Amino acid sequence: MKINDVLRGKGNQVVTISPEATVTELLALLAEHNIGAVVVSADGSTVSGIVSERDIVRLWNGTPEAGDVRVSAIMTSEVHTCTPDDLIDNLMRMMTDRRIRHVPVVVDGNLAGLVSIGDVVKSRIGELEFEREQLSNYITS
Repeated sequence: MKINDVLRGKGNQVVTISPEATVTELLALLAEHNIGAVVVSADGSTVSGIVSERDIVRLWNGTPEAGDVRVSAIMTSEVHTCTPDDLIDNLMRMMTDRRIRHVPVVVDGNLAGLVSIGDVVKSRIGELEFEREQLSNYITS
């Protein structure tokens, strides 16, 4: 199974935020869309970074004016990405090894989607259920 199969099921819309936005704006965006991470992009197409709830928690611990801090100050700049043609198994391995939960999907340098660990687990469960059904049908036939 490929990343493209996951995107087909969930869609390719990605919420982005400007690196110049404040953490307060970031919090509002996360709450509005009920998500845990946002791709940081100056133009809505290229990936400048990624920022998650974890980044906010780390900042808030001991930073008096945390809400006024710019997203660029807390984002992860070294973003690991994938392409629609990458295999889900390889993405699972990368997410586990690097301890990341969200991976932007990029095509020719442009943002084409975002895959979360939840998306990967959901697709894997779907695969296992299909295999179980096939085996069950084979045994009962």
